[in-house]
Amino acid sequence: MTNFKTPFLAAALLGAAFTAPLAAAPLCEDLGFAGLLASCNRGDDIALTLAAGVPLGEDVTLESGAYYTLVITADGSAELAVTGAGFFRSIWMNEIVIDDIEIRPMAIDSIEFDEAGTAELSFVAIKPGTHSLRIPGSTGETQQMKITIK
Repeated sequence: MTNFKTPFLAAALLGAAFTAPLAAAPLCEDLGFAGLLASCNRGDDIALTLAAGVPLGEDVTLESGAYYTLVITADGSAELAVTGAGFFRSIWMNEIVIDDIEIRPMAIDSIEFDEAGTAELSFVAIKPGTHSLRIPGSTGETQQMKITIK
């Protein structure tokens, strides 16, 4: 007689693993009506500088489920862009604010500055992994910024 309990138990546990919801780790316990956008769930702003010959910024680690603002500042010294499709696909973008104009995009691949200015991207970090924001076509280590979502 064959013991069928072990394969059925393994199948049941495997099925439960794929149907159970994954839980994000917000920064606070009581999110309230605002949910993940609550002020207690906001991480520190992330600064990124677009300027000729200047490093983009410090590498950062984010918590999945927490709300952040990426502040991109261009000094106008050169026409520069920042790209990071892998990162932008690992977040839920709330809005991009440029000169008090709010844009609510479905997705972006890059942002380019022809002149000096600032863009603020507010988002919730979702998918864990390490991603790069970089100046397109650049090869230098200082021309990229690593963002890790845990």
